[in-house]
Amino acid sequence: MVITSRQMGPLGLISFVTVSLSATDCYIVHEIYNGENAQDQFEYELEQALEAQYKYIVIEPTRIGDETARWITVGNCLHKTTVLAGTACLFTPLALPLDYSHYISLPAGVLSLACCTLYGISWQFDPCCKYQVEYDAYKLSRLPLHTLTSSTPVVLVRKDDLHRKRLHNTIALAALVYCVKKIYELCAV
Repeated sequence: MVITSRQMGPLGLISFVTVSLSATDCYIVHEIYNGENAQDQFEYELEQALEAQYKYIVIEPTRIGDETARWITVGNCLHKTTVLAGTACLFTPLALPLDYSHYISLPAGVLSLACCTLYGISWQFDPCCKYQVEYDAYKLSRLPLHTLTSSTPVVLVRKDDLHRKRLHNTIALAALVYCVKKIYELCAV
């Protein structure tokens, strides 16, 4: 598939950029209602596209697109909460007096562990966790969105999340070690 898009050059001149997407780069879940089970068919198509690991997945049906975007947003929120709460757990003892730091660091550590556990159980093995919702207008202009009947499709882009998972697992593990050590110290006194 060859796509031509217009973009503004450095001198304010319009230039045309041609981008070539292979058939394995982009999959479109079209909103075509054929019978009573159309929603099930849309969900099946999306599942197949996720498992086939297309670089871009365009979801035209509004309901499934919105649900998928919300699912990805919740997963992102759990990841960020794990990282931020774990970081707060680990750095609070450095910023506050040791007598009071455990009032913030222990709940933050527990929150980090809870979010990491929930992410690991619910999202880690879901093929949808490898995707993010694409909002960048330039990148969206490179996709064949002109062929769609929907004006508000949800576009997913496949991203490597290995480093992201390592980061939040490492921080959550460090928070666990800190919490166990701190609880042991508090109980020993």
